Amino acid sequence: MSFDRPWLKNYTVRYNLDYPLISLYEYMEQNIKKPDATAIVFLGQEITYRKLLENINRVATAIAARGIKKGDRIALMMPNCPQYIYTYYAAMRLGVTVTQVNPLYTPKELEFLIKDSGSKLLFGVDAVYPTIKQVKNISDLQEIIIARLKGTEVDGEVTWYNDLLEKYEPNPPAVQISPKEDIAVFQYTGGTTGFPKGAMLTHFNLVANCVQVREHIGEWREKNGDKQVYSIGVLPYFHSYGMTCSMNAGLAANETIIVLPMFDITMLLNAIKQYKPALFPAVPTIYNTIANHPDADKYNVDCIEVCNSGAAPMPLELQALFQQRTGAKLLEGYGLSEASPVTHSNPYNGIRKAGSIGPPYPDTDCKIVDLDTGTRELPVGEEGELILKGPQVMFGYWNRPEETAQALRDGWLYTGDIAKMDEDGYFYITDRKKDMIISGGYNVYPREVDEVLFEHPKVLEATSIGIPHEHYGEVVKAFVVLKEGMTATAEEIIEFCKERLARYKVPRAIEFRDSLPKSNVGKILRRVLKDEEKQKQSMGG
Repeated sequence: MSFDRPWLKNYTVRYNLDYPLISLYEYMEQNIKKPDATAIVFLGQEITYRKLLENINRVATAIAARGIKKGDRIALMMPNCPQYIYTYYAAMRLGVTVTQVNPLYTPKELEFLIKDSGSKLLFGVDAVYPTIKQVKNISDLQEIIIARLKGTEVDGEVTWYNDLLEKYEPNPPAVQISPKEDIAVFQYTGGTTGFPKGAMLTHFNLVANCVQVREHIGEWREKNGDKQVYSIGVLPYFHSYGMTCSMNAGLAANETIIVLPMFDITMLLNAIKQYKPALFPAVPTIYNTIANHPDADKYNVDCIEVCNSGAAPMPLELQALFQQRTGAKLLEGYGLSEASPVTHSNPYNGIRKAGSIGPPYPDTDCKIVDLDTGTRELPVGEEGELILKGPQVMFGYWNRPEETAQALRDGWLYTGDIAKMDEDGYFYITDRKKDMIISGGYNVYPREVDEVLFEHPKVLEATSIGIPHEHYGEVVKAFVVLKEGMTATAEEIIEFCKERLARYKVPRAIEFRDSLPKSNVGKILRRVLKDEEKQKQSMGG
C-alpha cells in the first residue's frame, strides 16, 4: 500500500485473518460445538442449537416448495423473535436474498421496498398485518406468511408461520453458494438523500464481518474457555448492527442469546437479572437509560463484562457513567450498512481512547481525504471524509449504478462521514458530511456541540442542527431533554456552552423537549428536526 497504517503499532489482535469461502448458514452451522446448548431464549422459551437448525431447515424446505430459488428475494418484516432467525437463515441456506424491513414502516415505505427489491414472499407478524395487508396486491408478491406473536386479529388470507414448521420436513434442497457473488441481504439505507438504497451484502461480506467481530474480543473468549456465554439481543436484527453483532456473530460463537422483541427497560433489566449476560451490544440511548435508572443496581447489572456501542456517537460523560455503574468495558466502535456494518472499534485489551471509534478492524484500510475532490489524503489530525476498504464492504447498491459509482471509487468506500486520525491510528468521527454547519464561513460539527451539551449536569439528551441566519448563513440550534425533575433556562444552557465552545459554535437557540425523535436502534434523528425547522421557516415560524 502507498500509505502507512499507524494503528498496527498498538494492535492487540491479528490484523490478517482467514475468511472461509462458505455461505453464512454453513459458517454458523460449522461453528456449533454444543448442539444441545441453548441457542436462544425468547419470552421464557428456550431453543437449543439442534432445534434451531431443525426449524431453519423446515422453513427452508417450505420456501423452496414455493418455487423460490437461489437469487430470488424474500422480505422479512419482523421484530426480534425465533421466527425471524429461522427465516433469515433458511434464506441463507437456499441462496435467497433477505430484504430487511423495519416493522414500523408505513404501507408506502413497505410498498417501495417490496417493489424495489422484487421480493416474492413477505414474512411478518400479526401486529404489523394492518400494514402488510395494504400491499398484498403487489404483482410480484406471491404469498404473505404471518407469525402469531401478540394475538392480534388478522382479517385476510394468509399462511400461518406455524404451518411451515408443522407440515415440512427439515430436508431442503442442496444449493451451491458462491460466497463472493451471491447476495445474502439487501440492507436498505435510511434514504436521507432520496429513496432508500439497498446495500447488497454478500455471504462473504457477512461471514468476514463475523470473523472480525469474533477476533476483536477473541482474548476475552479464550479467557472464558468452554463456559456458556450469554448475550443480550435487544438490537433489532433488521438493522445491520443487530444482524451482525448480536445475531450472526452470537450464533457463530455458540452464545445463548436472550432475544428481546423490543427495547423496554423493565423487560431488559429483568432479563439481565435472570440470565446474567456478559455481552451487551447496544446503542448510547439504551446505555443512557440504564446508567440513569435509579434502581439499575438492583438488577445485577455488574454481570455485564463487555459492551460494544455503535450506530450513534457515545457522549463521553455517558460512557464514564455507564462503566462506573456496571464495571463493564464499553468499546465504542463505528460502522455503516454498506460495510456489514462494523469497520472500527476500540480494543478490548490495549489503549481505549474516550471519544474515539478506535483503530480499524482487521484487514480494513482507511484514509482521511479532502472534502472537495476526495482524492487527496490528509495528514494526521486534519479533518476530512473517511474512506475505507475491506472484506466486509458491500458489493454495491441494488439497481443503483450511479449511486454505486459514487460510493465505491477505485476500491474505496466513501462513507460520507467527517473524521480525523491521530498519530496512533485511532479515528474520530466528527460528523456527517451532510450535517456540517457552516456559520460565518466556519465549519461547525454538531457532534462537538452535542458533547458539551451532554456535560451539563441537568441534560439527559441533546442534539444540534444548523438553522438559517441572514448574516451568518447558519447558526446552531440545540434541542435539549432535561433529566427528570430538573428545570433550566435557555440562557443557562447557552452560558454553559459559551464557557466551553468557540463563539461561532455556541447555540443561538435552545428548544426544550420531552423527548427527541429516534430511529429503531435509538439513534437521534437529526434530519427529522431539520425537516421540522424547514417547515417552520416555510410557514414563517
